[in-house]
Amino acid sequence: MSKSQAKYIASLLLFGSNGIVASQILLPSYQTVLLRTFLGAALLVAVLLLSRQELVGRKHIKQSAALFVSGAALGISWIFLFRAYQVIGVGTSTLLYYLGPVIVMALAPVLLHERLGAAKLACFGAVVLGAFLVVSQGMSGAASLEGVLCGLGAAAFYAVMVIAGKASPDVKGLEASTIQLVASFAVVAVYTLVVGGLQPIQLSFVPAILMLGIVNTGIGCYLYFTSIAQLNVQSVSVLGYLEPLSSVVMSALVLGEPLGPGRILGAALVLGGALACELVGSRKAGGRAPQPESPRPRFQLVHSQDAGVTEGSNLRAA
Repeated sequence: MSKSQAKYIASLLLFGSNGIVASQILLPSYQTVLLRTFLGAALLVAVLLLSRQELVGRKHIKQSAALFVSGAALGISWIFLFRAYQVIGVGTSTLLYYLGPVIVMALAPVLLHERLGAAKLACFGAVVLGAFLVVSQGMSGAASLEGVLCGLGAAAFYAVMVIAGKASPDVKGLEASTIQLVASFAVVAVYTLVVGGLQPIQLSFVPAILMLGIVNTGIGCYLYFTSIAQLNVQSVSVLGYLEPLSSVVMSALVLGEPLGPGRILGAALVLGGALACELVGSRKAGGRAPQPESPRPRFQLVHSQDAGVTEGSNLRAA
């Protein structure tokens, strides 16, 4: 295993543990996201300044604005996702969140002017069927409905994040991700003020908050963006599904969330269908994952809960 592969896998496992870490923080979802985005953004800003790389965002104001919109959508998406964690569990929420790239795929013919072949339509059907199986297993009542709606809301705003991020072909990599995460913090801060402010933070929550904000978000994004440029597209696509898989497995092992046959089949359809769609796109596009200084290639569905769409946006992404 190469150093780049090890760094990429480490970032995915960190992202996959987000829900596990968040379960130790008994705060409203928006406050957890506020703390996470603040710590993560602060770390990325520091890394960006220390790297002394040329900042091109100020030369492309419209693109930076698009990234800000993308980051705002990311922040809202995380609020929905972390609320879903609290209501219906980490595993189910993660699988619903992974409908995000499929929503983008469904909208691609209209918004991104990309054609959908029979293979991608079949993958889309598999993912939808899998999602139905996941949410239909052992769920009933208002709480479950709220959780499912939050999971779908997270996926929908993920799609907005990706589409808005497509409008920034010249601002990429660490700089773009920093803009997005700062924007996420800003919009979540405004939301927090509107809904009623902050709750007291117990001392016992602090280790998990620091882990989620600094390690899972800040360091995780750094490992992600310093590794994907050295990997080919297919490796990024296939290895990327360690994140949701690890999230589902860890939620079962650590949190004791149930994994019945129906939910296992649904998870296999969601992840397998989305992965198959990515592999179809990878075969058509070919080549290496996007380099920080190269033009952005054709959109694919490679993505991560926190690190965004590898070839469509820079930061996402759970």
